[in-house]
Amino acid sequence: MKKVVFILIAVISFSSVAQEILTLNDCYKLVETNYPLIKQHQLLEKQHQLDTEIISNSKLPQINLDAQATYQSDVIEIPIPNANIDPLNKDQYKATLSVNQLIYNGGLTAANLKVKKAQFKTKQKQVDTNIYQLKSQINRLYFSVLLTEETFNLLESKKKQLESKLKEVQSGIKHGVLLPYSDSVLEVELLKIKQQFIAIESQKTTLIETLSSLIGQSVSNATKFEKPLVKTELQTEISRPELDLFQLKKEEINSQEALISKQNALKLNGFATGGYGNPGLNMLDNSFQTYYIVGVKLHWNVFDWNTNKKQQATVAINKDIIENETEIFKLNTNIELNKQQQEIEKISAFINSDEEIINLRKKVLKTLDAQLKNGVITSSVYITEFTNLFEAENTLLRHKIQVQLAKANYNTIKGQ
Repeated sequence: MKKVVFILIAVISFSSVAQEILTLNDCYKLVETNYPLIKQHQLLEKQHQLDTEIISNSKLPQINLDAQATYQSDVIEIPIPNANIDPLNKDQYKATLSVNQLIYNGGLTAANLKVKKAQFKTKQKQVDTNIYQLKSQINRLYFSVLLTEETFNLLESKKKQLESKLKEVQSGIKHGVLLPYSDSVLEVELLKIKQQFIAIESQKTTLIETLSSLIGQSVSNATKFEKPLVKTELQTEISRPELDLFQLKKEEINSQEALISKQNALKLNGFATGGYGNPGLNMLDNSFQTYYIVGVKLHWNVFDWNTNKKQQATVAINKDIIENETEIFKLNTNIELNKQQQEIEKISAFINSDEEIINLRKKVLKTLDAQLKNGVITSSVYITEFTNLFEAENTLLRHKIQVQLAKANYNTIKGQ
């Protein structure tokens, strides 16, 4: 039984640890799932469904109920001698129930539905585009967290080296090899490192809290951020969602053109009206009567002063504007890609020189270390060069993170 409990605890502990690993791709997926803007997909879906139902209702019979009571100053009289015809009442009443049924409208309803469908797709893609643009923020935050972790680890290494060196110096002071208070410089440097630890932890907490808000998932300071090895394919085709958005906008314009072309189409409606009133259809019968009318109605706008053609021309201009925006977007994107490519090459060159600088700094520090042990130099001189080595190593770490960030940004700009 104890073995079973132990195994369960081990499995749970392992699962907990496994859950503490976060990757850059995880962040991309989480923001696409949890960011509040994603709710607009469902809202737009509901809106499109309602719009479709509203337009489709035009195919159904339209039923209207009307009632009217009037009093008029004069009525029609028939001036025929000896005619026994009662004059109409000046107060008249009428109630009608009308039914209108669309028979034919030249495909106008279907064209309206296509426009709404195209608008729906455009709005959905706009949401996707806005969410995609968050990837740049995620890149910056994620790699900034990695930088704080690497800096923390390097600082921890520096602290251990200084603590070891402090013991050597204190031993040298004890045996009279080094001057009194030579250890004070090292102790001050250790206190500075303690302050740097606090600053790094505070910065990391702020970055993680911001990232957590963005991806919609709680992330603790204990979470392990996996270091990605970002690969880039230079000079490949751009596949940004904005290009899909531009294409959908053009399709929306095409559907609007089709709708405009059908606005002047022949329209045929059937109608039926039943009524009760005084007078009825027989104006000579001065009493309440029931009546009905049935028929068909044809409507055709034969001449509209070229309004339809002008609307078509306006829509065509909108299409040209979209083409122009697409061209500008591609141009600006290629410029950004070129800048990122230059940034990658520049930082890669920095990394090569950083490694050479570190090797030289280590040689100098090794010489100073021997001189400090023999009392040839003071601990201040040693700390100065030790700090120079730390700064060089920190610069290398920063450049390694920066080149990965530049590659991630390159892929984001390209749409990969």
